[in-house]
Amino acid sequence: RSGGFGGADGLAEFLAVRGIDRLIDATHPFAVQIGAHAKSACEAMSVPRLRLLRPPWPREPGDRWIEVADLAEAARRLPAFGDRVFLTVGQRDLDAFAGLDLWFLVRTIEPPARLPLRRAQWLSGRGPFAVEAEVALLREHGIDVLVTKASGGEATYAKLIAARRLELPVLMVRRPPSPPGPVVESVPAALAWLDHPA
Repeated sequence: RSGGFGGADGLAEFLAVRGIDRLIDATHPFAVQIGAHAKSACEAMSVPRLRLLRPPWPREPGDRWIEVADLAEAARRLPAFGDRVFLTVGQRDLDAFAGLDLWFLVRTIEPPARLPLRRAQWLSGRGPFAVEAEVALLREHGIDVLVTKASGGEATYAKLIAARRLELPVLMVRRPPSPPGPVVESVPAALAWLDHPA
């Protein structure tokens, strides 16, 4: 299914109409709203719920990560790290950086409806990305600092390897907490849960 359900009530109705008796929430680690809706809907309908959450990226020797609580903190701290920024946080999150007089290379899958940044260049891209290409991209644009979310996954990990090689700082936005409940990190574990939901 593509698109929303109309909030927690809409999802609860969907579960009832379809006779669904198990729910696996495999949404993005930063998809806070749908996670909360899934929890509420499952509780209302007494449907067992599992969170399938890919593991975060591991910090490696040589990484210069600065963990921040949210996008607002990233924006506050960003000017201390240079003038040229590689921003890979998603098109819905660009407003947090709108007041900064920095130059941004913004990469998103789809073009943003508007680019609210004073000085910016937009770049289309969908992972997986090659490490050497990411190194070349950072060098070509003279990037001083990378800003990203702690999303995990292999598709966009190459940018972090590239930043490590070039000894660039990375402002890493921490994941929001998941709703309480069982969590697994792999599809096989999720399939096993289907046989024995907690």
